[in-house]
Amino acid sequence: MIVYRDGHPGDADALSSMAQQSFIETFGTLYAPADLNAFLESAMSPATFAAQLADPAYRLRLATIADQPVGYAKLGPQYFDGHAPDAACLHQLYVLAAHHGDGAGRSLMDWTIATAREQGQREMLLSVYVDNHRARAFYARYGFVEIGRYVFMVGDKADDDRILRLEL
Repeated sequence: MIVYRDGHPGDADALSSMAQQSFIETFGTLYAPADLNAFLESAMSPATFAAQLADPAYRLRLATIADQPVGYAKLGPQYFDGHAPDAACLHQLYVLAAHHGDGAGRSLMDWTIATAREQGQREMLLSVYVDNHRARAFYARYGFVEIGRYVFMVGDKADDDRILRLEL
């Protein structure tokens, strides 16, 4: 049974491990090992998660089984130049491949939208890899629309991402 709860600083190690596993499951074959490792060590390290879990600018919601994360959603500061600076920003919504279809992604997205609305935001932004068709279809079902391009760096490799927007 999946249990949902807010993340706390003690989750940093388990969250880092789960996030790295999910990223590798989805994108691991796209990158040279050096680029992949550089990205994982900076963007998804235990220290990075610990800092974000302690920072009130971030909100993390975990989907857990036996108190181990199998998915999470992260809201944080908006980082897209030229787009509404006060928009809610979904930094990540990751679910381990073994739990795709379990409803975790849907529950985490529902929490993300409800939380942004509670905070008074009128829109939400996110970026998604151009060829991540599963994620793009998921976001489209919620009404997200493409509004621009974003260069997402994984090590020294520049990925072609799309910025999506949802009116709240």
